[in-house]
Amino acid sequence: MSIETRGGREVKVLRLGAPPANLLLHCTLARSEALLPLAHTLPGGSVLMDLLGHGKSPDWDGQGDYQSANAAAALDLCEGPMHVIGHSFGATVALRMALDHPEAVARLTLIEPVYFALATDAAAQADHVARFTPIYAAYNAGDLEEAARLFHGDWGGGAWDAMPDHTRAGFARRMPLIMAGTPSIQNDIHNAAGRLSQLRMPITLIRGEFSAPIIPAIHAGICAAVPQARDHVVPGAGHMVPMSHVAQVAQIIASEA
Repeated sequence: MSIETRGGREVKVLRLGAPPANLLLHCTLARSEALLPLAHTLPGGSVLMDLLGHGKSPDWDGQGDYQSANAAAALDLCEGPMHVIGHSFGATVALRMALDHPEAVARLTLIEPVYFALATDAAAQADHVARFTPIYAAYNAGDLEEAARLFHGDWGGGAWDAMPDHTRAGFARRMPLIMAGTPSIQNDIHNAAGRLSQLRMPITLIRGEFSAPIIPAIHAGICAAVPQARDHVVPGAGHMVPMSHVAQVAQIIASEA
């Protein structure tokens, strides 16, 4: 583990094996170690980064666009074209890398990408808005713990009340990072939807059977624009599928190699 300056910002970096062939980006409110079990299944070496404001990476300073800052740091970790694997918000960072710097991404694996703007299904979008409305209400009222509890209910793993107090407090403290991603993933300020058809690298999409309806709608939006994208469903899994079903996710990744 090391703290490195990447893309002009300090981030914590984990390296596993050599030479580096894979770059793994975790979900919001987690840390790079969450994807270590998956990294151990991959051929070649892997590089994992704590997103800004997570783990041992310094707090997010609020300057600029949060997704772009993470993408710049992650891009700076690429030593030649790599297999970039992202989960949830980390998957949106991976997709931005592929759109902005396709020369750095040899292969793209997106696990439950929360790029909400890419879903064109009206019912799925309505469900998404209904789920997030009370989260935004709690956040705007200053009740970060309630916002985190509601967010965890849809997007986390395990029961909220079963988590230690310090874990719940950490989630609440990082809720501003959820909001910091909104301009990119909800408002699509970088026009990801309009650029999907430019992607040429192999793309693997992985989602859990019991994910929120917006996730299959996002996958459908990507597949409609990117002919080579392949959508896979892991039975019995939810949003945290790369942690809860490591073997199945690894098998899908290997099958697409």
